[in-house]
Amino acid sequence: MHEFDLIKKYFSKLTLNNNNSLNLNDDVFFDKSKKLVVSVDTYINRSHFFDFKKPNLVIKKILRSSISDLICKGVKPKYYFISGSGNKKTFTKLNLSKMSLSLKQEQKKFGIYLSGGDTVFSSKLSFTIISVGFSDNIIFRNNAKIDDDIYVSGNLGDSYAGLRILKKNISLNKDFSKYFINKYYLPELHLDLANQLFNFANTSIDISDGLFADLDKLINKQKFSYKIYLTKVPISKKLKDVILQKKLKKIDFVSRGDDYQILFTASKKKARIIERTFKFLGIKISKIGKICSSRQKSQIIDEKGNKISIKSKGYLHRF
Repeated sequence: MHEFDLIKKYFSKLTLNNNNSLNLNDDVFFDKSKKLVVSVDTYINRSHFFDFKKPNLVIKKILRSSISDLICKGVKPKYYFISGSGNKKTFTKLNLSKMSLSLKQEQKKFGIYLSGGDTVFSSKLSFTIISVGFSDNIIFRNNAKIDDDIYVSGNLGDSYAGLRILKKNISLNKDFSKYFINKYYLPELHLDLANQLFNFANTSIDISDGLFADLDKLINKQKFSYKIYLTKVPISKKLKDVILQKKLKKIDFVSRGDDYQILFTASKKKARIIERTFKFLGIKISKIGKICSSRQKSQIIDEKGNKISIKSKGYLHRF
């Protein structure tokens, strides 16, 4: 069972008379009257992070992926709560010291504060993070408009390349390996962009499960489709070199997720303000396609102008 089927069948009805839940169809809870925005995420060893050999980096990865849910809604995170389950092998004094130092570094970097949590003894290693921010507005899902341009910040695919290196599926030189593994553990978040999104974004989401999977979620309750030009989907020069050298497919990297870049739509009239904003902030921005009517199916256009299909649009949570 897909996660959305599970939510719809068993839990959506529990949110009746609670509009702040957003019908469980967004990344956050939003109480406008209290200006309160909350997100919750759980991370399981071997599912959401490769292993726990680098606890200092793992804890940074999961914290960044959690606060990313708020940033893409136009909200700066303020507080976080963290709960962990583990045992003597995973929660050693050394590992705990490394995690504590990493969290301190992240708090300074993003201006956030640890505010509570829980610890549980278990043979399974997992973490749950609650991120909290305050705003009188957010950028919702399912608010795209016909003919909206589709934009994405930064580059896609580097994180997946890092994961493949960790799994020993790709062999690269030391410098390239270090670059991609770093991108896997430390996704680049655009905190300064949060407040600016309200100036142009109609709808937004962070790319966690993959470009196309998250694009589907972005418009899942609207009768729309999309057209994406693969040549315009941004990747780093290093990833471009690897794809050419190893004769790999670009679409396999940009559709795998864990990028945590911001995917949003905006009116064509906002093109100039978008370019000025991203240039001022020093953030890469790419227009990769547009929102279309549901009368036509969603399309991915390759380098030769042909329509292509993919077996997997991204990570799927199945039960």
